[in-house]
Parts: sequence; structure tokens; C-alpha cells
Amino acid sequence: MNQFCYRVLLAICSVMLSASPAFAVDDDAGSIFIEGYTNQLSYQPGEHIAFHLSSSEPEYSVEITRLGPEKKTVFKESRKNGAAYPVPENASSHGCGWPAAFELTIPDSWQSGYYNVRLAVRDRGGKFVQRNSRTAETNLFFIVRPKLPGTQTKILIQLSTNTYNAYNNWGGSSLYSYHGRAKLQGHRVSFDRPLAGQFGNWEYPFIVWAESNDYQLDYAANSDLEFHPELLQHYKLVLSVGHDEYWSAPMRNHLENYIKQGGNVAFFSGNSVCWQVRSEDEGRALTCWKQWYNQDPLFPDGDHRLLSTLWSHHLVNRPENQLTGVGFLYGGYHKSHGQFMDGSGAYKVHRPEHWVFEKTGIKQGDEFGGKDTIVGYECDGCQFEMKDGLPVPTFKDGTPRTFQILASCPAKWAPGDSLWYERFDKDRVGAAILGMYTNGGTVFTVGSTDWAHGLRGKDPIVQQVTKNILDRLSK
Repeated sequence: MNQFCYRVLLAICSVMLSASPAFAVDDDAGSIFIEGYTNQLSYQPGEHIAFHLSSSEPEYSVEITRLGPEKKTVFKESRKNGAAYPVPENASSHGCGWPAAFELTIPDSWQSGYYNVRLAVRDRGGKFVQRNSRTAETNLFFIVRPKLPGTQTKILIQLSTNTYNAYNNWGGSSLYSYHGRAKLQGHRVSFDRPLAGQFGNWEYPFIVWAESNDYQLDYAANSDLEFHPELLQHYKLVLSVGHDEYWSAPMRNHLENYIKQGGNVAFFSGNSVCWQVRSEDEGRALTCWKQWYNQDPLFPDGDHRLLSTLWSHHLVNRPENQLTGVGFLYGGYHKSHGQFMDGSGAYKVHRPEHWVFEKTGIKQGDEFGGKDTIVGYECDGCQFEMKDGLPVPTFKDGTPRTFQILASCPAKWAPGDSLWYERFDKDRVGAAILGMYTNGGTVFTVGSTDWAHGLRGKDPIVQQVTKNILDRLSK
């Protein structure tokens, strides 16, 4: 472009801007934002929540809503003490360190549940002049545990908050490289930073269905199994729903002891209890070295029981099958990661006479759940062989001796998964396994992350199986 044309273009742009003052933008307008986190994941009524916020605007609104079949707003307020704070370079691993903007005491009237906090700000003029002022909002959450555990229900749902944090890349890195800063994988993740979570994809549709069908639930965070194990004694049934991938040794120890004492567990989840993490900072951070286990500070010590890598790794030697009955080692993907992309997304029934299938009318060889792809994303299975046309566990992979395979669907590792599973085959083909075992208490598993999608889709078989489990194992 020659100089004359360039000057003409500048003149035209100048005229256009001066003729439209309502849309003029000051170069120093800056961004508008509000973000935050709470000082804990869960609270009982009477405890104090501290909200740690950073805001570009002094005035902001707070709206707290319990999410269930109905969204019940329990708190709404405007405040004028917003302030902006820097994001530390190591925010993803060690937190933001923002001061508390305000505190709130949880009233006794707040029902146990998942509470969404909507924060919003509005630019009220300043250097940005526009017909409609700019707005920004964000959401965070906290969990309310029951004040009197087990008095209103015998079912406890512990939400997959460790997994939420493992995938959270706010401030730099998650425990994954694909969306980390500079594509680098983190090895420590802090809860003291904004955290959205994965609640809406799996746990929320399960909760909406359950509470709509008159099943009252008490709520807890993953970490409550570690730091408040006394909760467990008040319940007959503990639930894991969706994507419950990251577990600490104390969490697992406490739940396994609960089962031995007669407690029941239902894993309406997949890829469950896959990675061992270690809690740090009194539960405000998680460490997991994953495939880089030889860089874990515990590695040189020789005692590898707490090594933060796969539970099924030969050095840890505590495959998740021993708890859940199944594991990712003999599962994989279905309709995801390029595996079985043309699959049915349904379970094939092997033992329809089992009480799990009561009132379904289903027969051997029938399939269910395909409409809503309830077998999907990530799946857990066990090593099995065929006897008289039916799958039977080999029990060589840690699967308990009383485990029964009730239904299954093919699943497969993605290329490269064998790099995470040292000493195991490439191109391993497995299955999502729906089954059950008893060892003191009863443990049921579906071996798929996406079971709750069948409840959202109102699949009659999925609903009836879920009712059968909740009704029998909560008594």
C-alpha cells in the first residue's frame, strides 16, 4: 500500500470513530473480571466459608444456589469491597494466596448438597464508554455436608473433586500436558485457585434423577473420605458417579475398611480409582507424578506403596480391581479416543437372572443403554475367560473372588496407552464390565463414566437397575 492510500485509510477510520462516540474505546480500558475460590471444599452447617476473590471492579454480586432437580437460590447479596490481585507464577501448583473478601456462616437450614456460587461484576462507566456497560461473571462451588450425618438418608454421594482439580489448568498447569502452559504437565495442583469442575457432565444428571425419584442424598467431597472418615459409619451405601479417577491412600483405606465392616458401595463411574495421589497442605493440594513416577521424591526410598502413579503399577501393586472389581488396565475407551467409534454404546447382558435386573424384563444377550451411549468415554474391566458361553473372571488381576460379570461392552486402549502401563501389552482390547462382588459389604460397578447419561435420557432399563441398586444396598 502506498503512503497516499495509507493516509486516506487512516483519515476514513478517524472520521468513523469520531462519528460513533458511543462505541469509542480507550486504549487503557483494560479487562473486566471476577474470579475466586473458597477455603475448603466442603462444610457443615455452622462452619464459616471464606471467599477469596480477585475483581477488576469494587462492586460485585454474589448468588448461591443449591443445584438439584430445582435450582434453589439461598443467598444473594451485593458487595463493594472488590479488589484485583496478581496471579502468582506457581498459582496452579501452590495457589493464588488471595485474601478473603468476605465470610459466610452456613445456616442450619441449608440442605446437604452441591452449591454453585455465581459472582458477577459490571463496568459502570470509567474509561470504557458504551451504550451497554460490560459485564463479567464466574462460577465456583462448595459442598455442604449434613449436620447430622445419616439421619435423613443412608446414601452418601462423594463427589469427584480430586478429578476436578487434576484436570484444572487455571493459572498454568493441570496433571495433563495437553492443555498445560507450554504443553507442560504439572505434578502438583492446588485447590486455592478458581475451580469449575466436571459436576455438570455426570454427577448432576444422576442427582437430578435420584432426587426427582425421592432418593435423598447426603453429600461429601472426595477428600472427606480422607479427612472425615467418621462420616462413613452413618451410611449403608456410598456412591461414586461419573469420572472418579484420583484417589489418595487414606481415602481408599477408609472405604475398604468400611466395606469389610459391611458397608456397600456403588461405582456408577468409570476410570475409577485409577491414579494414586497424595494430599498436601491439609488437603488443599494434590501431588501425582503419574507416568514420571521415577521422579516422585518417594521413588528412591524403596517403599513404593504410596508412589503417586497408577494404582495398578507393579511397584505400587494395589490394582483398583481390589476395591472396585474392575480397572482401566482391562478396560479402555468406547466411542472415544478413536476406539470403537462405531460401537453400540450399550451393555450386553450375560446373567439376566441376577437381582440387579429385576423388573427389567431383560434377557440374556439383550443390549441396553445404546440410545444414550451409557458405555462411553472411559471404561473399566477385568481379565476374564469364556466358560459355557459366559464371561468368568480369571482373578489374576486383583478382581475379588466373588466378582460376577453381569454385562459387558467392548473397550480398547488408545495407541500409546501401554506407555503408561509398564509391562503390559500394546493394543490391549478389553471391555466395560458391569458386575458385583461381596466381601463383608457389597460393591457394584458399571465400569463406564457415562452411566448417568442413561438416567438423563430416561432409559427404562438404566433407571430400573439404578433403583434396584439404591433400594437394596441402602437398606
